[in-house]
Amino acid sequence: MRDSPSPHQDDRPEGEAITLLVIHNISLPPGEFGGPYIEDLFHGRLDPAAHPYFEDIASLRVSAHYLIRRDGEIVQFVEPEKRAWHAGVSQWKGRERCNDFSIGIELEGTDDVEFEDAQYVALAALTRELFSRFGPLDLAGHSDIAPGRKTDPGPCFRWDRYRAALA
Repeated sequence: MRDSPSPHQDDRPEGEAITLLVIHNISLPPGEFGGPYIEDLFHGRLDPAAHPYFEDIASLRVSAHYLIRRDGEIVQFVEPEKRAWHAGVSQWKGRERCNDFSIGIELEGTDDVEFEDAQYVALAALTRELFSRFGPLDLAGHSDIAPGRKTDPGPCFRWDRYRAALA
């Protein structure tokens, strides 16, 4: 695992337990893999002139706890005990502000491209590690906590494969 600390984080509310793991997907520019742009976004240094798509997102202050690259590399941006800014307006089991009680994992990918074997292996290993630290966590997609607003991790994410790897 490679550390790449993001400034886009803060403390969780006092006494807030981590109970949820949220799976996302991201690619920058959309549909393109590799390159520095996801890290640049999570560090607040995305150059809006580098691609037309970046003009609208360069000023966002967002992060995730982890990113899993296409080759299975895990990059940690925020320690899981801290609050990353990945969920936005969100709700899970009647509770709002999912960033307060969740860990966000971004998979480098899109809704319409299959994820790589190495990503499932890394995701399962990371999830088991987080379960060992925090106990069993609920598992949800970004689309589950922000329905109608978000679609990720998308129809190409194999929940069955992921859950079987955890069993």
